[in-house]
Amino acid sequence: MNHIFDFFFGQYAGYNPIDIWLEVIAVIFGFLSVWYSKQNKIWVFPTGMISTIIFVYLLLKWELLGDMMINGYYFIMSVYGWYIWTRKVDETHVTPISKTTSAEKKQSVLIFLATLVFVYAIYTLFDKWNGWTAYVDTITTAIFFVGMWLMAKRKIENWIYWIIGDIISVPLYFYKGFTFTSFQYLFFTFIAIAGYLAWKKHLNNNLST
Repeated sequence: MNHIFDFFFGQYAGYNPIDIWLEVIAVIFGFLSVWYSKQNKIWVFPTGMISTIIFVYLLLKWELLGDMMINGYYFIMSVYGWYIWTRKVDETHVTPISKTTSAEKKQSVLIFLATLVFVYAIYTLFDKWNGWTAYVDTITTAIFFVGMWLMAKRKIENWIYWIIGDIISVPLYFYKGFTFTSFQYLFFTFIAIAGYLAWKKHLNNNLST
C-alpha cells in the first residue's frame, strides 16, 4: 500500500505544505467550474477565476511558464465570458448556446496558430526548451486557448477542445509530479464528455422548438 501511495504522492515529500493545500483548493474550484459549465450555469466563471488565480501563483513559483500562461488567459477570458453569458440579446434572453460559424472556425485556427508562435517565443526567451514536455505544453496551451475562447462565447465546440486537452494533460501533469492536478484533468475529461452531450441535447431541443 505504501508503494502505491509513494508512486502517486511521493513527489510531494519536498513540497511546502501550504503549496499542497493551495493546489488542492485550486483543484476543487477547478472541478466546480467545469461542473457548472456542464450545467450551463454562470458560476463557471467565479469558481474558475479562484482556481486560476491560485494556479497562476503556484505555476509561477514552480517555473512552469506554459501552464501559468494558460491559467492567466483563463482568468482574462473568464471575465470576458462572464460578460458574454449575462449579456442580453433581447429584452428577455441572454447569449444562447450555439454552434461556431465559419468565421469563428477560422478565428479558432488563427488563435491556435498564434498561441503556438507566442508560447514558442516565450519559451525561447526564457530558455525553457528543456525536454519533450515543453513541446507538449505548447500544443496543449494552444488547444486550451481555443477551448476557453469558444466557451466564453458559449459555443458547443468548446467541449471538443477541452476533451482533447484534458486527455493529454492527465499523463503530462502526472509526469511533472502534480498528482492532484493530474486527477483533476482525469475528472475534467469525463465532465467534458458529459458537458458536450448535455449542451448538444440543449441545443437540439432549442432547434426543435
